[in-house]
Amino acid sequence: MKFTWVRWGVLPVVVLMAGSMALAQDQSGSQTSGQSQSSPAPAAQPAPASKPAPSIAQRKENQQDRIANGVKSGQLTAGETANLETKEAAINGETKADRAANGGKLTAAEKAKVNKQQNNLSKQIYKDKHNANTAKYGNNKVGQRRENQQDRIAQGIKSGKLSAGQTAKLENQQKGINQQVSADRKANGGKLASAEKKQVNHEQNQASKNIYHKKHNGATQATAKKP
Repeated sequence: MKFTWVRWGVLPVVVLMAGSMALAQDQSGSQTSGQSQSSPAPAAQPAPASKPAPSIAQRKENQQDRIANGVKSGQLTAGETANLETKEAAINGETKADRAANGGKLTAAEKAKVNKQQNNLSKQIYKDKHNANTAKYGNNKVGQRRENQQDRIAQGIKSGKLSAGQTAKLENQQKGINQQVSADRKANGGKLASAEKKQVNHEQNQASKNIYHKKHNGATQATAKKP
């Protein structure tokens, strides 16, 4: 009887201790949860810096690359290329004069003017590359020679060996030969006489020498990254 009393007397104490431990754990969990819920949100990441606008020289180089691609693909005819490069040469000449007058730099107003001119030229390049006028060479020796000349000019533009002014002169020469060939074919039912083919080859030989000379005369397209 004594043992039984002790056993039943201890039981309430054990139950009370277990309840106290459970209450303590519940309070601890509640505090931890409250701290987690009230923790500050992570700071927002700063927005990435905007890409700087291309420099005057970079824009000029980009335009030349686009023109070179158009010449190579046939999207630009000799006449269109000559017109575009004449405009590019004029912008380059104006920029050079402004730099010379300002100790090698451009004022903010001059930069804005050049960028506006390049924007207009950029639209013209796109328009000329996507209109119906394309270089059609045909499967004949005269056409193949003409295509070869255009490929050499395109390579010179891309590499910077040909300046805008030099390219304009070369393409005007090609334009003249193309017009002559077109007129001769029209007068002869779509064909060229032997004498006409000989004349065209002679003119292309002269044009070929001009291409080589201008690509190796040291007057290259400047690519210095000036602001």
